[in-house]
Amino acid sequence: MDAVYAILFLMLGLLLGSFYNVVGLRVPLKQSIVYPNSHCPHCKRELGPLELIPVLSYLFLKGKCRNCKAPISILYPFIELLTGLLFMYAYLYFGFSNELVVSFLLISLLSIIIVTDLKYMLIPNKILIYFLVFLLVYRVFSPLDPWWNPYAAGVGVSLFLLLVAILSKGGMGGGDIKLFFVIGIALGFPNVLLTFFLATIIGAVIGMIGIFLGRIKKRQAIPFGPFIALGALLSLFYGEQIMQWYFDILW
Repeated sequence: MDAVYAILFLMLGLLLGSFYNVVGLRVPLKQSIVYPNSHCPHCKRELGPLELIPVLSYLFLKGKCRNCKAPISILYPFIELLTGLLFMYAYLYFGFSNELVVSFLLISLLSIIIVTDLKYMLIPNKILIYFLVFLLVYRVFSPLDPWWNPYAAGVGVSLFLLLVAILSKGGMGGGDIKLFFVIGIALGFPNVLLTFFLATIIGAVIGMIGIFLGRIKKRQAIPFGPFIALGALLSLFYGEQIMQWYFDILW
């Protein structure tokens, strides 16, 4: 039965991932997420039903618009597949538990944020507020131990990052700070700090590799949101194991 549910959650994630692409691409531009219907950004032709199948449509069309042959961004199938696989893994990891709902909300938020930050280097307040409301309400009915943990984590990490931003004169974006507040509500302490640590390390390593390969210029601004997302996902699923491994090395 677990396999059946896993497949169902995979399909749900694929479908929602397709929708999250639309949200991530349109909300920063203040466009409606329901109108107009999905269309090619190049020739503006409305997509047919067979062109809206998550991941498979991209493969069948070989990454090109059926009408104008313009390339389709790999971001579309990536977000669809990522969301689907993460939904399935979250079910296999948490089962039907309270934290499964939190994981779905967090995965959904991070999927959208990856799109907005990669495309526009922006993390919209509207998206953060939407998910924050759901997480705050859900934490009332599914509190962490102690109950104040997620609220203290959200406020604490936000104030810390705000101080970093002030001292570094813009080293941390406002959208990143607010995103960490929402992650604090979802994950609590110490996982929110682990998220920051992992995101910083991963971002630094990727940045140095990019500079070494000539893909990134020194002092070039790069979106931090995807690194935060990766850090948050690692903390969600493996936070306890990572911290145990770290302390084992130290001691």
